[in-house]
Amino acid sequence: MPQGFAELLMYVAPPRIRQAHEQWLKRTVEILGVERLDAQALDLKALWLSPHLLLTQTCGYPLMTELQGKVQVVGRPVYELPHSGGGNHCSLLIARADDPRQALVEFRGSHGLLNSRDSNSGMNLFRHALAPLQQNGTFFADVTLTGGHRNSLAAIKAGEGDLAAIDSVTFDYLARDASEEVAGVKVIARTADGPCLPYITRLGADADVIRAAMNQALNERPDVAHVLAIGEVLPASEDDYRVLLDYQQQAVSLGLPSL
Repeated sequence: MPQGFAELLMYVAPPRIRQAHEQWLKRTVEILGVERLDAQALDLKALWLSPHLLLTQTCGYPLMTELQGKVQVVGRPVYELPHSGGGNHCSLLIARADDPRQALVEFRGSHGLLNSRDSNSGMNLFRHALAPLQQNGTFFADVTLTGGHRNSLAAIKAGEGDLAAIDSVTFDYLARDASEEVAGVKVIARTADGPCLPYITRLGADADVIRAAMNQALNERPDVAHVLAIGEVLPASEDDYRVLLDYQQQAVSLGLPSL
């Protein structure tokens, strides 16, 4: 029996999302007839680049900046959530609910929060939204890296920052299943849309067969599909994600190469 790593680690909260991902993976691997290897010793980048990778999910920005030509895109999910549709999502720019500021420009010179510098939803889309408002090559007076979208939400609520970009899928999952995590914040703006986070496999694997198994598993487990709010996995390629590099270049051309 062939072997491979299969992990979905990009959306892990609330707990039933993680559980549903595990159920989806288990059935997908069964359909493919592959023995699932233990990936606990691998960090994300090691998993993405493993020659034994069967299936995982990455972020669209590192796909185009670090992984281009090194992995194969399997597809992208169609999330049936308030701020996602047609295989696209966005970031929601959030502040504390009691912050009197209502427009993005009012946050110039404030304290920004990023989940990480290689994140599309937490940095690249954020930078693209703020670039037209920059002055002298900057927008924020201070920037803190939080390590995750949920950390950014908590930091905003605790007064440890003023503005953050939260992946819309993460935000909508939390709003649906863990509303206390998004209570006390407000949406200031919505970024441009981008393709949802891609599923990837190693070079040389049969992406079409893997995607078909993923969709078959969703059809067989409507309860899992409902929890994940995924209607289907669409075919996708690196070309679908070039728009994210366009957003990067637009920000640079407007004078904001980094946050």
